[in-house]
Amino acid sequence: MNRDEIYSILNGVFQDVFDDESIEVNDATTSADIEDWDSLEHINLIVAVEKAFGVKFNVGEIHNMNNVGDMVNLIIAKKG
Repeated sequence: MNRDEIYSILNGVFQDVFDDESIEVNDATTSADIEDWDSLEHINLIVAVEKAFGVKFNVGEIHNMNNVGDMVNLIIAKKG
């Protein structure tokens, strides 16, 4: 699975979680870029991403995600 394929799925997940079809994420996207991305929605997002990709993130991995690019890198590592 390459970055483009991951972003294709991630955009759908973000759009569903935040109920906004205009969202298009990239490596630099952070919670500051999406209006409704608060701590509760972060949990919903992580669960949705884990389900979409069939992966599980541990607490340390979640804590170290600074942007969507970090999330994509973790997905790539886990899908290996």
